[in-house]
Amino acid sequence: MARVLFINAGSEGHINPTIGVVQELIARGEEVVYFCMEAFRERIEQTGAVVRTLDGQKFIQAFISGGRNYVLERINGLLLTADIVIPSVLEQIQGEHFDYIIHDSMFGCGRILAQMLKLPAISSCTSFAQSQASFDAMLEDLFLNVPAEMVQPIYDQFQRLTASVKEKYDVEIHSPYEVFCNPAMLTLVYTTREFQPNGEAFDLTYKFVGPSISPRFAAESFDLTAIQGKHPIYISLGTVFNQAVDFYKLCFEALGDTEHKVVLSIGSRTQVTDLGDVPSNFIVKNYVPQMDVLQHSKLFITHGGMNSTHEGLYYGVPLIVIPQSADQPIIAGQVAKIGAGIRLQMQSLTATQLRDAVDQVLSSSSYNEAVAHIRESLQNSGGYRQAVDEIFEFKRQCGI
Repeated sequence: MARVLFINAGSEGHINPTIGVVQELIARGEEVVYFCMEAFRERIEQTGAVVRTLDGQKFIQAFISGGRNYVLERINGLLLTADIVIPSVLEQIQGEHFDYIIHDSMFGCGRILAQMLKLPAISSCTSFAQSQASFDAMLEDLFLNVPAEMVQPIYDQFQRLTASVKEKYDVEIHSPYEVFCNPAMLTLVYTTREFQPNGEAFDLTYKFVGPSISPRFAAESFDLTAIQGKHPIYISLGTVFNQAVDFYKLCFEALGDTEHKVVLSIGSRTQVTDLGDVPSNFIVKNYVPQMDVLQHSKLFITHGGMNSTHEGLYYGVPLIVIPQSADQPIIAGQVAKIGAGIRLQMQSLTATQLRDAVDQVLSSSSYNEAVAHIRESLQNSGGYRQAVDEIFEFKRQCGI
């Protein structure tokens, strides 16, 4: 048995794919100490891991203080979280021994902690992987297309922050890529090379294990008998960007009183009473057990988060993707590229456009054919069990 230090300061989309991995590690005899935000304590404790928490409010405040307009500002925000994450982790593990570390690829100063603790490191990548070459090209575009008087102060702050990390923690940061992508000796990517853009560009230190689909704790009940045999359209904007009353009303206008049964998940921060009259063919809930509903659905209208996209495709459901933020436009583009769905723009969306998109996807066999192809790829990839197989092979190579 080995002791595993797991660092994941990310949000829902970064937490959920790791749940099956942690359960499988523990089932195979590993002891896992998992650092996350307090909001995810119960979810992680159910895996059998020991949970320790980071100050979520201070973490978010530090992260957003770096700025939100450009990727380099977000990188500075990640560096600003170092003084929140690192002292807290070191204090809470003082005197303990760990054999290796698994850290999120985008949050939690994982690479810095791995170097400080001199532990073999595994990076957990819950979105598309990014090579240093593609990342550097993106940064080069920033420097070329944004006035120097705007970019230079951001880069100067990056230099000051990396110098501070060197002074405080004796870790050198050589590039923004190291901060944003936390590269490691092994990177687990929860998709397939087939779905990953430019999948052939990644070497064998990147293991594309496929989506990590595992049962989730249900906050409230949902009557699945109400949709069995009715092949509903399922609509959800995920757990972060879901305060969208106007969009939900637009869905009523586009699909209300049609032949389609529609399940609409509105999240915890919107009330059903905010939406006015609900069409008789709609089921509207604050919480929906997504994976259960998808197994009955004929179409998924989604924000295009990586987890939701994978779950839809995994269960063979074509998509209409309406990206909101972060990596969602890239994911939406990839869905459209492989022919598994349509991408729409929220800002200009009309009820007619949404209705037409629904009709197009449901009336053309090409979308179901593309989904069936990618579904096979995703279901055969191994998921969290394959991830743990790769971890154990990594342990063997490291002599752990």
